[in-house]
Amino acid sequence: MIKQTLYFGSPVYLRLKNKQLEIVKSKDGQEEVIRRAIEDIGMLVLDCSQITISHNAIIALQSNKAVIISCDNKHLPHSILLPLEGHSEQSERYRNQISASVPLKKMLWQQTITAKIANQITVLEKLGRRTNRLENLVQKVQSGDPTNVEGQAAAFYWSKYIDGFIRDQYGEIPNNYLNYGYAIVRAMLARAIVSSGMLPTIGIHHKNKYNAYCLADDIMEPFRPFVDLLVYGMYTNKNLDLFLDKSDKADLLSICQVDAFFGKKKSPLMVGVSMTTSSLYDCFVGKKRKIIYPKIL
Repeated sequence: MIKQTLYFGSPVYLRLKNKQLEIVKSKDGQEEVIRRAIEDIGMLVLDCSQITISHNAIIALQSNKAVIISCDNKHLPHSILLPLEGHSEQSERYRNQISASVPLKKMLWQQTITAKIANQITVLEKLGRRTNRLENLVQKVQSGDPTNVEGQAAAFYWSKYIDGFIRDQYGEIPNNYLNYGYAIVRAMLARAIVSSGMLPTIGIHHKNKYNAYCLADDIMEPFRPFVDLLVYGMYTNKNLDLFLDKSDKADLLSICQVDAFFGKKKSPLMVGVSMTTSSLYDCFVGKKRKIIYPKIL
C-alpha cells in the first residue's frame, strides 16, 4: 500500500481524535475538519509558521513510522522528525550495522555508484543525449570508488542535462527544484532506514560528524536521477521561479509515487525503498551480497 504524503502550506491545526488525524482549518469564521487515517500516512510536510500540531498527533504518527518534515522561512525542507524505535530487533540490528567491515562497505559503495550512473545513463537517453562517456565510466567503478568515478560521471552528466546548467546547491534555477526533490527523497529513505531497524547516522561512505543522515545520503544516490528526470519535465513544461509555488511542490512530492523496478518487481518509490533498506541490512549480516536499488522504467 502506498502511504500518503500530506503537505500543509497554510495555517492549520492538526490533532488526534478517534485514532485519526484531524485537519482543522478556519474558513469564513467556520471550522472545516478533514480526517485521515493515521496508518495511511507516510509523510507530513509542514510549510507554514502558523501550523499547530498536538503532541498526541505526533506520537501517533511516529508510532506508525510516519516522517514529519518541517520547512524553513524559505519554504525548503529544514528538519526531519523520525521515531527512535523502528524495529523489534533494533539493538541487534544497530550492532550488526556498526560492526560491518570496511571491505563490505566499500563493495556496497561500489554497487551504489554503479546503480547511480546506470540511472543517469537512462535519464540522458530519455532526454536524447549521448551517453558513451557514462557507459565507459560505469564499467570502471571499483570497490570504494577510489578514483572518484562518481565525480567524473557527475561532471559529464550535468553538462548534458541542460545546456549551460551548473549543478550547485545555491545556484540558478532549477537547482532549487532539485534541492527540494532530493530533500523529499532523503526523508523517505531516512524513514525506511529506521523502519528497517538501522541508524540513518552511520553510513557506508559518508562520515561527516555533523551529518545525522549519512546512511540516507549514501543510499539515496541511485534515487537522485528520478528527481532529475521529474525536474527536467517541470523545467521544459512550466515557467519555474526562484520560489516554488504549491503546484511546484505538489509535482515534486509526487516523486514518492513514481514507479520503478526494484529487481524484477515494479513498485512506487515510497513502497520500494523498504526493499532497498531491507536488502542493505541483509548485506550487513551476510544474507545477501547486493543491495536492491531502483531502476528507472
